[in-house]
Formats: sequence, structure tokens, C-alpha cells
Amino acid sequence: MSAGQNSTSIKGTGEGVPSVVYIVDDDEAIRLALGALLRSVGLRVETFASSREFLAFPKYDAPSCLVLDVRLRGESGLAFQEEVAKSALRMPIVFMTGHGDIAMSVKAMKAGALDFFAKPFRDQDMLDAVTYALTRDRERLLAEQSIAALRISHDSLTPREKQVMEFVVAGLLNKQIAAEMNLSEITVKVHRGQAMKKMAARSVADLVRKAEVLGVKPHSAGSV
Repeated sequence: MSAGQNSTSIKGTGEGVPSVVYIVDDDEAIRLALGALLRSVGLRVETFASSREFLAFPKYDAPSCLVLDVRLRGESGLAFQEEVAKSALRMPIVFMTGHGDIAMSVKAMKAGALDFFAKPFRDQDMLDAVTYALTRDRERLLAEQSIAALRISHDSLTPREKQVMEFVVAGLLNKQIAAEMNLSEITVKVHRGQAMKKMAARSVADLVRKAEVLGVKPHSAGSV
């Protein structure tokens, strides 16, 4: 398969697309063989002869990983790994090389690579590594989606509800919050109930956990 051959198939967000493996290797035989192996287990595969072609390719909105050759024609896979780390691309990387050495693999792993294979490698070892990388990326995406949903919920709170929430997660009772905010206790109870409902918090402990995830700082008594 030539690099980016299926690029015309990507038009939307990739919703419902199966897990994707991107392969960057300047050896066409490796791209074909590895692509066939990964497709045999139901994965979507896109292959590229260079990192530039990979970067220019629109990415699927799906769990993904990058299988990257260390030595590409005219460029370094390790240098590209550093470039990826600085960009918005956060997919896991599995390295492969026909010229591997211990120092190179250690550098790649320290920079965040999940695995490092010397060619030729066992098909099952590569499948296991890709499966693990895709699982890690799926967990990351789910965590990001969860945080995004929490932010939307928190943004839906009124200023008063946000303030009451900050006192609640600090451990103050309704009576104490009322005194701090110069409100009636029943008004605080209403704001508190609305905040719990909008945040889908089952308990104060659940609200505290969600506040920590969002970085919401508790209000202590006397801080208003």
C-alpha cells in the first residue's frame, strides 16, 4: 500500500471508526507486511513512507497508536518522537528498527515509547504491543471525554451555585455557608441542591472528587 492511499476515506470526525494504527516506515515491504498483519485482526491501518506524510494526514477520532521506524530516509524517528511529544498528537508510539541497539531503545523508552522492536520481530509480539498501546489510548480518550463533560456541567452552574459548591467541598454545612454568604439557610440549600444535580454528584464525596478533577479550589470559612 502506498503512503496515505486511503486518505480520501476520511471526511468526518471518524465517529464509529475502529481503532487505528498508523505505520511510518520508508520500507514498502515492511509497510505492506505489517499492514496486512494488523488488518488481519480487524484494525484500521494507514501507512506512510515519511513522518511528513503522516503529519499531513487527517487523523481519525478513535483510539490510535503509531508504529514508527527509528531510521527513516533522511530523518530520525527519535527526533520525530520529540516533535510529536511537543505537538497535540498524544497517541502512543511503538518503535521498530533494523539497526536497533540498547542505547537507542533506552532513549526511545525514556522519551515515552511503549515498546521497541528490532526487525525481524515476532508477529504476536507486535500484535500484543499494539493491543496494549490502543488500550492505553482508549483509556486516555475516555478520561478526556469525562473531564470535558465535567467542565460543561461546571460551566452550567450559576455564580452563586459555584460559590456554594466551593464551600460544600471545603466541608462547610448549610448554616455555615449561609453565614459566609449572607444568605438564608434555605436559599443555600436550594443552590446546593442545584449544584449537586447539575454536577450529577451522588454525594458530597462524589462532588469533592469531581471538584478535584476540575481543579476547583474549596472556599474556607472567612474567605468571602
